Amino acid sequence: MRFEHTNRKGFWLGFVDFFTAGLFFLAYMPLGGLQRELETVLGHRVLPYWKAYLLGIPTLFLYPLVWMARIAEELRSKALSLGLQGPHTSWRHMFWWNLLGCLCFGPMIATLRFFNTLNQIEETLNRREEGSSPSGTGMKL
Repeated sequence: MRFEHTNRKGFWLGFVDFFTAGLFFLAYMPLGGLQRELETVLGHRVLPYWKAYLLGIPTLFLYPLVWMARIAEELRSKALSLGLQGPHTSWRHMFWWNLLGCLCFGPMIATLRFFNTLNQIEETLNRREEGSSPSGTGMKL
């Protein structure tokens, strides 16, 4: 699978999501292909964001925060296993910047690093795919 990139959009995605109280990612995750990309990169199915969002309503939206922090930690592990240089997203970075940093630009900082790590992983996987395809050009889905 050839990955699309969200380069340099992470801060703005976090900005819009913060000011829409998470509603933006309800549409962006499935329609923007992010759900599929995360599942492909991580190698397993991920609970859909809309379910995490609904579970967040009775938990004062802590559930979606923990859900995203868990995915951030999995991305960090994937980046380290690929030998990528940091800084990487992590559970701690995602959780605390969103929770304690919500009075400033914390959610945007956390989302920026999340997407930077995801982009690094995707670029590496794309390069590996291009190198392993018979024609050297890679396949685009």
